[in-house]
Amino acid sequence: MSSASNRRLTPGELAGLTLGALGVVYGDIGTSPLYALKEVFHAGHVPPSDANILGVLSLIFWTMTTVISLKYVLLILRADNNGEGGLIAMLALATHAVRERPALRDTLMIVGLFGTAVFYGDGVITPAISVLSAVEGLEVATPQLHNMVLPITLVVITGLFAVQRLGTGGIGKAFGPITLVWFGVLIALGLPHIVANPAVLVAVSPTYAMAFFVDQPLVAFIALGAVVLCVTGGEALYADLGHFGKLPIRIAWYALVMPALVINYFGQGAMLLGHPEAIDNPFFLMAPKWAQLPLVFLATAATVIASQALITAAFSVTKQAVQLGILPRMVIKHTSVRDTGQIYVPFVNWGLYVFIVLAVALFKSSSNLASAYGIAVTLDMTITTIMTFYVIRYGWRYPLWLCIAATGFFFIIDVTFFASNMLKLFGGGWFPLVIGVGMFTLMLTWKQGRALMAERLRDDAIDLKSFLEAVFVSPPTRVSGTAVFLSAESGLTPNALLHNLKHNKVLHEHNLFVSVRHHDVPWIGFDQRIQMEQLGRHCWQVTLNFGFKNDPDVPEALKLLEGRGVPLDEMDTSYFLSRDIVIPTFGHGMSMWREKLFANMHRNSAAAADFLNLPSNRIVELGAKVEI
Repeated sequence: MSSASNRRLTPGELAGLTLGALGVVYGDIGTSPLYALKEVFHAGHVPPSDANILGVLSLIFWTMTTVISLKYVLLILRADNNGEGGLIAMLALATHAVRERPALRDTLMIVGLFGTAVFYGDGVITPAISVLSAVEGLEVATPQLHNMVLPITLVVITGLFAVQRLGTGGIGKAFGPITLVWFGVLIALGLPHIVANPAVLVAVSPTYAMAFFVDQPLVAFIALGAVVLCVTGGEALYADLGHFGKLPIRIAWYALVMPALVINYFGQGAMLLGHPEAIDNPFFLMAPKWAQLPLVFLATAATVIASQALITAAFSVTKQAVQLGILPRMVIKHTSVRDTGQIYVPFVNWGLYVFIVLAVALFKSSSNLASAYGIAVTLDMTITTIMTFYVIRYGWRYPLWLCIAATGFFFIIDVTFFASNMLKLFGGGWFPLVIGVGMFTLMLTWKQGRALMAERLRDDAIDLKSFLEAVFVSPPTRVSGTAVFLSAESGLTPNALLHNLKHNKVLHEHNLFVSVRHHDVPWIGFDQRIQMEQLGRHCWQVTLNFGFKNDPDVPEALKLLEGRGVPLDEMDTSYFLSRDIVIPTFGHGMSMWREKLFANMHRNSAAAADFLNLPSNRIVELGAKVEI
């Protein structure tokens, strides 16, 4: 599907992708009217006077215009990595752009890693606040069901995570149409109130937002921490670029999503101008009494879709992080034969579930969760802006003044929102940050641990060509068949070969020394998949190249050697790999607790054989201890 952004689409394909983008890309931002306006008045302690309502509406309108319409839809979507988007794709682009500046590259890598880690904190809060705010509509429709809100929320969330292992292909087809209905309902709810009180439309003018800041600067600054709720989902818009392409995402936003959101927010505002007491839950109180219960069901379906999009993004980000060496190998299951993007990562699925249940149990209401929401989102938005500067300056070679002008404006907005949200730190903002810092610690420990391990293996390794020359001075017994020795680095003698010669005292008739390299581009085609060097005496050095969205399948890649003199009969080929056991030691490496953490992560990571899709009945694993 990534090709969608690189070729001309037929009208039918464009319509289909635009409909799909509605469900996947805009599910999160599309459900923000459930709680955003309400929380501005609750969180900022803003009295719902006419001037304040118009000022807040103006703030919401211009926040969506600058952050989503201008920053994400116009600028950030241009920064695609071979058609792919998202923070990891942006990180790869930025670090590649400054590859000749090692210190800057390392700094950007750390900043990008932290942004990726914080994404998981956002991934916990979004489903919790979305589903909870939808189910809270029951209190409006049927007040006696107040005590059922939390149990029903937990049942919905449990069901959502339980079905992940079955795959979301079938459900996904319904996402677009349901979300289309949802945006239609947003318009239908808001429009009558705007028609009844058209004076609300003056809030489109930025002067009302400015007046709000001039008259009540502190209150307005605090309110920004809740205003940002209207743009949650901006990062998802960029992350899903590879699935739908720029054009469908832009059409969906300008043609339907933004108009529907503006009409709904202004409809809520129009109602509040006449009935300020409705601030308790303006979204559901906009609906006629008879429609409130059906609206609860539709809102719950819409929030499940919004949550599903984020869960899918978490799986995708994890897979990319694993292949870039940022996280340990994990069990990744494909839930679709046709769509390689549909994956299920059990560890991430149930990890998110546990923390989401914890968040719901801890905060108990969407208003309390709103106090935890915002820091992670605005931090990621700020990091994306910083990365964009380095991409357009060093990657695209635009003039410095233009790069500063293009990103500086958004940077000031992002930092202002972030500063406002930091006021919520002790009121709940610590929760997603703790998750983010925990993930960042794991990522940094894994990345540094692997570097230490590679350095140690390199120090102890023997040059492959020299070793083979020495071996063939007095060659061991050659047995029929082909041996594939997996090695972390090309040119060095694999431990598995050393152990095989030491214990079995034989060498296969044909030997391939294979290194797998993951690159900071999303996709690498079959034409660039394989590099081969002849070492003589039926031995070859092979390097396999994969992008961070390719599935590393070694046997499949090696089939490209057919016709090049390398026999690879399936039943006559054995795969040898080393299972390294990490031993933490005192010394120049990481602190002892981090070395022990790395050793545990290494021991519990998914088997390399599964990750590389090696046939289980033809693997020989040989253990080796590595001190770091």
